[in-house]
Amino acid sequence: MDFMATPPPVKRPPVPAPVRQPDGEDAVVLERKPQKTKPPQMYQVVMLNDDYTPMEFVVVVIQEFFSKDRETATQIMLKIHLDGKGVCGVYPRDIAATKVDQVLGAAREAGHPLQCVSEPVE
Repeated sequence: MDFMATPPPVKRPPVPAPVRQPDGEDAVVLERKPQKTKPPQMYQVVMLNDDYTPMEFVVVVIQEFFSKDRETATQIMLKIHLDGKGVCGVYPRDIAATKVDQVLGAAREAGHPLQCVSEPVE
């Protein structure tokens, strides 16, 4: 059985252009301005350094949750280790929040204090 959760979109007739009346008066017709939507605010997922989480675990987490190859994941891990934090990826807000939850869950399950946050990209 085929059914749709929502009805199909209704096509609206095009908006007519202003019409000049034969008697010289203009008809009042509103113009529809196309709405410009700006792209969503992006958030970067940042991992923070700690003295207890093994570097190898951080590399595996970056590979698994951020789809990075081993070399890139190792470079990000070294940045986290040397600078105190490192960006693992940039996503829309909901996806970034999900990535943070996944990383924190994996760290908690493995017994590591690894911290991960998301922050707006400026």
